[in-house]
Amino acid sequence: MTDAIRYIDAISSTLRQELKRDDDVIVLGEDVSYGGPFGATAGLSDMFGPTRIVDTPISEGAVMGLAVGAALAGRRPVVEVMFADFITLAMDQLINHAAKLRYMTDGQLSVPLTIRVQGGVGGGYGAHHSQSLEAWFLHVPGLKVVAPCSVDDASGLLAAAIRDDDPVVYLEHRGLYWSKGSIMSHVDPATIGLAAVVRPGADVTVVAVSRMVQVVMSAAEKLAADGVDVEVVDLRTVSPIDLETITESIRRTGRLVVAHEAVVTGGLGAELVAAVHAAAFNSLTSPAIRVGAPFTPVPASPHLERLYVPTVDDVIAAVLETLPER
Repeated sequence: MTDAIRYIDAISSTLRQELKRDDDVIVLGEDVSYGGPFGATAGLSDMFGPTRIVDTPISEGAVMGLAVGAALAGRRPVVEVMFADFITLAMDQLINHAAKLRYMTDGQLSVPLTIRVQGGVGGGYGAHHSQSLEAWFLHVPGLKVVAPCSVDDASGLLAAAIRDDDPVVYLEHRGLYWSKGSIMSHVDPATIGLAAVVRPGADVTVVAVSRMVQVVMSAAEKLAADGVDVEVVDLRTVSPIDLETITESIRRTGRLVVAHEAVVTGGLGAELVAAVHAAAFNSLTSPAIRVGAPFTPVPASPHLERLYVPTVDDVIAAVLETLPER
């Protein structure tokens, strides 16, 4: 086990490990030889050279097309998309090609491609640099989607994504970059498709993803002081969803709250609630509740940004709404 390191350093360390482990792993993106916008790839060019750490033009569509072609030719590209919002410029290559080629060739071709996508609210970046778009990718057959919250998962899920033979969208929240945790000196791949119960409880199940796990954990501690025992499930993987872990939790608690930073309308929470209703409706003793952002673009004003993002108090209010009158 290493000393405590930052989330972003865990990403960097895992990239180094995988580049050393497999000569077919390459990193593509804008300014990746200089570290990218937040330093995740800093120093990699010095270690592995410009043929494996490849600076690209400012054209997300061209970068994704290059990566899909490289993956089809036997490489394992890791594409860095500076901000999640910019991936809209590469959706044709990602959705219509990378995600579908295994199916369209009856398994004759695979696209071992990892797309590192940084997003989330914080820092006053505004509407063009702050979106949480996980629900878009959830809707696409052929894509796997992971969203680590802990430092350990930032490493393990990245290693798993790079070694996967299918395209994996790896969602990073920049609000987690400076959080700390410990990882092993050699990182083993985590299992894509498994959620984790990170806080056992008996009264209410709260499922959260990415940075919202931290918010929900804080809410759970406050609720515990008032005698409410919250079970917290870190989704970890957006697609495929680990419905079994979620429904097992609901059968213990009888109540469900889903929390994410993306807008509530058409979000991941809607899919989770619908899936739970189909699989475990009779286990619910009260209606499931979603916690998320309002249906509006992300504001740049620091004051409005704070009002936009779901808070500890929002989670507490949702949990209490599921309970009988206390």
